[in-house]
Amino acid sequence: MSMNIGSPDDGEDAVMSAINTTPLVDVMLVLLIIFLITIPVVTTSIKLSLPKERVEVRETKPENVIISVDPAGNVYWYDQRIKDVEVLVDKLKKVSTAKPQPEVQIRGDMTSQYEGVGKILYACQRAGIVKVAFITEPPALGG
Repeated sequence: MSMNIGSPDDGEDAVMSAINTTPLVDVMLVLLIIFLITIPVVTTSIKLSLPKERVEVRETKPENVIISVDPAGNVYWYDQRIKDVEVLVDKLKKVSTAKPQPEVQIRGDMTSQYEGVGKILYACQRAGIVKVAFITEPPALGG
């Protein structure tokens, strides 16, 4: 093997201090092109007129489970107060084994904190409940 280290006649022992910026410019141009192509797709997606409010009439089935949260954050299974989240998880696990699995409907007071509703959602997840719905009231007519 041999290595070319330059001729001793040159007398130039200076270090080459120029940086080759061609690969850097190439990469930057490719990134610029990618951004120019993708940004208009993100900002101008399909023009839709989304509904502002929608009241969906739902059938109340006797097998549906209704869990309520009052303004103080107390959780109720139908009309019975649940003192602990673990009790709620145990009840939901019993319900989740039914075929077909019933829907859990959450009634949350408008002034209640999200923490109470979050506990119910987490309990449903832990119990393996697939269908969770929120019960709301339609707005007053004309307002």
